[in-house]
Amino acid sequence: MNRITLATLIGLASLVVTARAQETGELKCFYTGNPAKPGLNVEYEGVTYGFCSEANQKKFQEERAASLYQRIGGKGAINAAVDLFYKKVLADERVNHFFEDTNMKRQHAKQKEFLSHALGAPTPWTGKDMRKAHEHLDLREEDFNAIAENLVATLKELKVDDKLIEEVVAIVASTKKDVLNQ
Repeated sequence: MNRITLATLIGLASLVVTARAQETGELKCFYTGNPAKPGLNVEYEGVTYGFCSEANQKKFQEERAASLYQRIGGKGAINAAVDLFYKKVLADERVNHFFEDTNMKRQHAKQKEFLSHALGAPTPWTGKDMRKAHEHLDLREEDFNAIAENLVATLKELKVDDKLIEEVVAIVASTKKDVLNQ
C-alpha cells in the first residue's frame, strides 16, 4: 500500500511540476525533457533551449555547429533558398502544374520547416510523411529529377559550396522512393 501511495504521490508531483513549468515558461532539457538547470541554456535563432547538464548543453552546441543546416547558413539561408527555389519551380513547365491549386505561402513555410529539420535544425517536422504528402500527385522519376535540378540550380545561384550541395542532394535523394510512392 505504501508503494502505491508513494508512486501516486510521485506521479501527482510530476504532473504539478510539469503544469507549473508550462505556466511559468520554465525550460525543459532539449534532450531529456527534464527541467533545465538555471544558467544551462542556449539561444539559437531566437529560441532559448534549456539543458539539465553541461554535457547536454555542449552536445547541442556541437551538433548545431556541425549540422549541414548551420554550415549552409541556417535559417536565413533556408529562407532565401526556398523562396528562390519556388520561383524556379513555378517557372518550370515540367513541374509547375503540380502547384496550380497549392497555397504557396503555406507550401513555402512547410518546405522551410522540412528542409530545416532534414538538414539538422533543432526544429521538429510537423507535416505529413513524404508518402502521404505526395500520394495523390502521380509523380514520376522525371518529375522528381526536375525538382532536384531546380534545387541544385538554386543552391548554385546562392553560391553554396559544391560539397555542401552534394550533402543536400544526398539527403533529398533519400526521400525519392517515398515521394514517388515506390
